[in-house]
Amino acid sequence: MRVTIADVAREAGVSKTTVSRVLNTKADVDAATAARVREVIGALGYVPSSGAVGLARGRSRTVAMLTPPLTWPWMGEVLQGVVDTVEAAGYGLLLFTCNRGAESVDHFTSQVSARAFDGLLVIEPENTLDTITAMHRRGLPVVLIDDRGHHPEFPSVATTNREGGASAARHLLAAGRTRPLVATGPAGFGCVRDRTDGFLEILPHALVLEGEFTEASGRQAVARALGDGTPFDSVFAHNDLIAAGVLRALRDAGRGVPDDIAVVGFDDIPMARHTAPPLTTVRQPMREMGETAARLLLARLGGEAIPDEPVVLPTELVVRGSAPDG
Repeated sequence: MRVTIADVAREAGVSKTTVSRVLNTKADVDAATAARVREVIGALGYVPSSGAVGLARGRSRTVAMLTPPLTWPWMGEVLQGVVDTVEAAGYGLLLFTCNRGAESVDHFTSQVSARAFDGLLVIEPENTLDTITAMHRRGLPVVLIDDRGHHPEFPSVATTNREGGASAARHLLAAGRTRPLVATGPAGFGCVRDRTDGFLEILPHALVLEGEFTEASGRQAVARALGDGTPFDSVFAHNDLIAAGVLRALRDAGRGVPDDIAVVGFDDIPMARHTAPPLTTVRQPMREMGETAARLLLARLGGEAIPDEPVVLPTELVVRGSAPDG
């Protein structure tokens, strides 16, 4: 059963108005009382609704967003889509980032009850889905961006990772490339499994090397394949950073791109246009994902019914010099 503001008031021995004033960080509540209320809020796991916050000042017209570190290369595009949509609707945005791992998550959790926001957008930091799900169950509207294959019980926005992998394979096959290397991210990510499965449906004999979503991982995958003497005529990298490492390693090894080896990435971050040669990649609609998630959350806050199943946006192959048309 959802914890209410009345439960907090009763446990703390104060009025609901006092609890609301603490939630809104009003200066007219003495420090000892405010500390006691916050302690009860934490102990009960209370998540304020817009109605609770509204006892003092009406709806907050603010949403929060929880993300991994903003150094993720596609984060800026997603965030811009969220900001554009939220601000156009007259809402503010509180941003929480997980720069320090578990410490950041603990800080966010402790701050939830003290923040006057009406709903939460999430690009899931690692190992936080259970915490976010618990907040949702206690009444906080949540929309997840890029569900990583976890399929949570609340609304989410995803992209066609499996079809994106298949489109990369079809493009390479049409160009006569039949001995591909697949440089993946960590296998625990749903998008990694989907991109790999889609690719292998078209080119089932590909050599798959698991790694990280980093430039160094791309260099290591190429070095490993060359060191083992494994023949390959193309590389499908699971993101554009991996692809950048692949391009560098091939250049250092004296292999021409695309003449000797064609390279396809995934994401279409701005850097992809400026590699040498420019990177063929599977465009993930990052800004649109942010916009769509924000619209879903705002619709939910406006009392509209929103879909339980994930909203899935299409990927698109962008052909450039690293893997031109055959």
